[in-house]
Amino acid sequence: MGFGGRLRKRLAMPLLIVGAGLCAIGATSPARADFRVCNATQNLVGVGIGYRAKAGWITEGWWHIEGSTCKTLIEGPLSSRFYYLYAEDAERGGRWDGPTNMCVAEKEFKIAGVNDCVARGFQRAGFQEYDTGEQASWMVQLTDEPATGGTPAAPAPGTNSQ
Repeated sequence: MGFGGRLRKRLAMPLLIVGAGLCAIGATSPARADFRVCNATQNLVGVGIGYRAKAGWITEGWWHIEGSTCKTLIEGPLSSRFYYLYAEDAERGGRWDGPTNMCVAEKEFKIAGVNDCVARGFQRAGFQEYDTGEQASWMVQLTDEPATGGTPAAPAPGTNSQ
Protein backbone atom coordinates (compact mmCIF):
# COMPACT_ATOMS: atom_id res chain seq x y z
CA MET A 1 0.00 0.00 0.00
CA GLY A 2 1.61 3.27 -1.08
CA PHE A 3 0.84 6.59 0.51
CA GLY A 4 2.76 8.83 -1.87
CA GLY A 5 0.12 8.88 -4.62
CA ARG A 6 -2.03 11.36 -2.73
CA LEU A 7 0.81 13.86 -2.19
CA ARG A 8 -0.27 16.06 -5.07
CA LYS A 9 -3.83 16.51 -3.78
CA ARG A 10 -4.54 19.58 -1.70
CA LEU A 11 -6.82 18.63 1.15
CA ALA A 12 -8.88 20.89 3.37
CA MET A 13 -9.10 18.61 6.39
CA PRO A 14 -7.79 20.43 9.49
CA LEU A 15 -5.23 18.24 11.19
CA LEU A 16 -2.75 18.79 13.99
CA ILE A 17 0.43 17.15 15.13
CA VAL A 18 1.12 17.45 18.81
CA GLY A 19 4.64 16.68 19.98
CA ALA A 20 5.45 15.82 23.54
CA GLY A 21 8.77 14.73 24.92
CA LEU A 22 8.65 11.46 26.77
CA CYS A 23 8.75 10.61 29.79
CA ALA A 24 9.18 11.67 33.39
CA ILE A 25 10.92 8.54 34.59
CA GLY A 26 9.73 7.13 37.91
CA ALA A 27 12.24 5.58 40.30
CA THR A 28 11.13 2.05 39.45
CA SER A 29 10.47 2.55 35.71
CA PRO A 30 13.17 1.50 33.24
CA ALA A 31 14.37 4.35 31.03
CA ARG A 32 12.95 4.26 27.49
CA ALA A 33 14.71 5.89 24.60
CA ASP A 34 13.07 6.12 21.18
CA PHE A 35 11.03 8.21 18.74
CA ARG A 36 7.39 7.09 18.78
CA VAL A 37 4.31 8.15 16.85
CA CYS A 38 0.84 7.57 18.26
CA ASN A 39 -2.20 7.60 16.01
CA ALA A 40 -5.13 9.01 18.00
CA THR A 41 -7.48 8.75 15.00
CA GLN A 42 -9.61 5.74 14.14
CA ASN A 43 -7.99 5.32 10.70
CA LEU A 44 -4.85 3.67 9.35
CA VAL A 45 -2.07 6.25 8.92
CA GLY A 46 1.17 6.05 6.89
CA VAL A 47 4.14 7.89 8.42
CA GLY A 48 7.51 9.02 7.06
CA ILE A 49 10.36 10.49 9.11
CA GLY A 50 13.32 12.66 8.15
CA TYR A 51 16.54 13.35 10.04
CA ARG A 52 20.15 14.38 9.58
CA ALA A 53 22.62 11.50 9.88
CA LYS A 54 26.43 11.72 9.78
CA ALA A 55 26.34 11.07 6.02
CA GLY A 56 23.60 13.67 5.37
CA TRP A 57 19.81 13.90 5.21
CA ILE A 58 17.73 10.70 5.30
CA THR A 59 13.99 10.13 4.90
CA GLU A 60 12.35 6.80 5.69
CA GLY A 61 8.84 5.37 5.48
CA TRP A 62 6.21 4.08 5.41
CA TRP A 63 5.28 2.96 8.88
CA HIS A 64 1.64 1.85 8.90
CA ILE A 65 0.04 2.77 12.22
CA GLU A 66 -3.45 1.48 12.98
CA GLY A 67 -5.97 3.76 14.70
CA SER A 68 -5.51 4.18 18.47
CA THR A 69 -2.04 2.58 18.46
CA CYS A 70 1.59 3.71 18.62
CA LYS A 71 4.73 2.64 16.77
CA THR A 72 8.40 3.20 17.41
CA LEU A 73 10.09 4.74 14.36
CA ILE A 74 13.58 5.03 15.86
CA GLU A 75 14.72 2.69 18.62
CA GLY A 76 17.29 3.72 21.18
CA PRO A 77 18.48 7.16 22.29
CA LEU A 78 17.92 9.86 19.68
CA SER A 79 21.10 11.00 17.94
CA SER A 80 19.69 14.20 16.37
CA ARG A 81 18.02 17.19 17.94
CA PHE A 82 15.64 17.82 15.00
CA TYR A 83 13.33 15.24 13.42
CA TYR A 84 10.81 15.77 10.65
CA LEU A 85 7.48 14.00 10.21
CA TYR A 86 4.97 13.58 7.40
CA ALA A 87 1.84 11.40 7.63
CA GLU A 88 -1.21 10.55 5.53
CA ASP A 89 -4.57 9.16 6.54
CA ALA A 90 -4.98 6.07 4.33
CA GLU A 91 -8.78 6.04 4.62
CA ARG A 92 -9.87 9.68 4.55
CA GLY A 93 -6.94 11.11 2.60
CA GLY A 94 -5.97 13.84 5.08
CA ARG A 95 -2.37 14.58 5.91
CA TRP A 96 -0.12 15.95 8.61
CA ASP A 97 2.57 18.03 6.96
CA GLY A 98 4.76 21.08 7.34
CA PRO A 99 7.01 23.53 5.49
CA THR A 100 10.21 21.46 5.22
CA ASN A 101 10.44 19.74 1.83
CA MET A 102 11.88 16.22 1.77
CA CYS A 103 11.60 13.17 -0.49
CA VAL A 104 9.16 10.26 -0.19
CA ALA A 105 8.31 7.30 -2.41
CA GLU A 106 5.12 5.44 -3.26
CA LYS A 107 6.24 2.27 -1.46
CA GLU A 108 8.63 1.57 1.41
CA PHE A 109 11.66 3.88 1.20
CA LYS A 110 14.95 5.02 2.70
CA ILE A 111 16.20 7.99 0.70
CA ALA A 112 19.51 9.82 1.08
CA GLY A 113 19.27 13.56 0.39
CA VAL A 114 16.37 15.99 0.24
CA ASN A 115 17.11 17.84 -3.02
CA ASP A 116 15.86 17.15 -6.56
CA CYS A 117 13.25 14.66 -5.34
CA VAL A 118 11.22 14.53 -8.56
CA ALA A 119 14.31 14.44 -10.82
CA ARG A 120 15.54 11.43 -8.84
CA GLY A 121 12.23 9.57 -9.27
CA PHE A 122 10.69 10.42 -5.87
CA GLN A 123 7.91 12.72 -4.71
CA ARG A 124 8.32 15.83 -2.61
CA ALA A 125 6.39 16.23 0.64
CA GLY A 126 6.30 18.91 3.32
CA PHE A 127 7.51 17.61 6.68
CA GLN A 128 6.87 19.17 10.10
CA GLU A 129 9.97 19.88 12.22
CA TYR A 130 10.23 18.70 15.84
CA ASP A 131 12.90 20.11 18.11
CA THR A 132 13.48 17.37 20.69
CA GLY A 133 15.76 19.61 22.73
CA GLU A 134 18.29 16.75 22.58
CA GLN A 135 16.12 14.56 24.78
CA ALA A 136 16.73 10.82 24.45
CA SER A 137 13.04 10.11 23.71
CA TRP A 138 10.21 11.87 21.90
CA MET A 139 6.59 11.12 21.08
CA VAL A 140 4.33 12.69 18.46
CA GLN A 141 0.57 12.21 18.63
CA LEU A 142 -1.49 12.46 15.42
CA THR A 143 -5.04 13.71 16.01
CA ASP A 144 -7.84 15.05 13.86
CA GLU A 145 -8.55 18.01 16.12
CA PRO A 146 -8.08 21.46 14.58
CA ALA A 147 -5.19 23.59 15.81
CA THR A 148 -6.00 26.02 18.62
CA GLY A 149 -3.74 29.05 18.59
CA GLY A 150 -0.75 27.13 17.29
CA THR A 151 0.30 25.76 20.68
CA PRO A 152 0.64 22.11 21.59
CA ALA A 153 -2.18 20.46 23.49
CA ALA A 154 -1.65 19.87 27.18
CA PRO A 155 0.69 16.91 27.64
CA ALA A 156 -0.57 13.69 29.15
CA PRO A 157 0.46 13.04 32.74
CA GLY A 158 4.06 11.91 32.91
CA THR A 159 5.20 13.69 29.74
CA ASN A 160 7.04 16.93 29.05
CA SER A 161 5.65 19.38 26.52
CA GLN A 162 7.80 20.99 23.80
